[in-house]
Amino acid sequence: MRIVNTKKIENCVYRLARRAGTNLTPACTAALERAAARESAPACRFALGTLLDNARLAAAEELPVCQDTGMACVIIELGQEVALTGELLSDAVNSGVRRAYADGYFRKSICDPLTRANTGDNTPAALHVDVTAGDKIRITYLPKGFGSENMSRLYMLTPAKGREGVIDCIVQPVKEAGSRPCPPVCVGVGLGGNFDGCAFLAKKALTRALGTPNPRADVREIEEEALRRINGLGIGCQGFGGDVTALSVACEIAPTHIAGLPVAVNIQCHCVRCEKEVL
Repeated sequence: MRIVNTKKIENCVYRLARRAGTNLTPACTAALERAAARESAPACRFALGTLLDNARLAAAEELPVCQDTGMACVIIELGQEVALTGELLSDAVNSGVRRAYADGYFRKSICDPLTRANTGDNTPAALHVDVTAGDKIRITYLPKGFGSENMSRLYMLTPAKGREGVIDCIVQPVKEAGSRPCPPVCVGVGLGGNFDGCAFLAKKALTRALGTPNPRADVREIEEEALRRINGLGIGCQGFGGDVTALSVACEIAPTHIAGLPVAVNIQCHCVRCEKEVL
């Protein structure tokens, strides 16, 4: 049994939040560069170049890469051979977020849903904990802005809708969103599970390195076809019209009930900020 004080987790969340707030993932930067190279619309090429310039400046100056520094989404894969000591795990995570948003001068966006009173420190984080084998702690940090989060959708399809119904559900929210989620977007998709589990699958899909295909051939084919159809919508970068409306579609899948076919679509703007660390 490995004993870990939750202070280590707090410090790890702090590091991840500080890095994520000022840096796109390398895979996202590479995808934007490829998009700029293939884009035929002049306005979209200009916009993609501006996005890349902004990302480089933010990283160099350690400034927020987007003014929406997001809701802190934290996924912890906790090895069952780990015994935690110290403060409560959720308190440690929130302490790391609180410190990072203060020290990084990140915008604090979390508020009561009814009174709209701001919590003042961007907590609480959205925390998901999975128990896994071994004695390691894997922490994934994803700050999620709500310009794109608000465009996300959950569908409870009947099994008869099949593959085509799934693809339609992936494409439709992007079409309806238009320029609002700051395209080119990344689309996380959850297939299966239940009502709440499907939504988490979609969120988890966004933490995969951008452009990494699902290992299952049938799921990978859905990713590829949905991406092709989305890029055929002609929305383009920032809604200027063009060839690249989405950088990627990533699907995660889980078994579901014989009577259902849940599909969750979690839309992410071009600004993919995801950091990971193993303790």
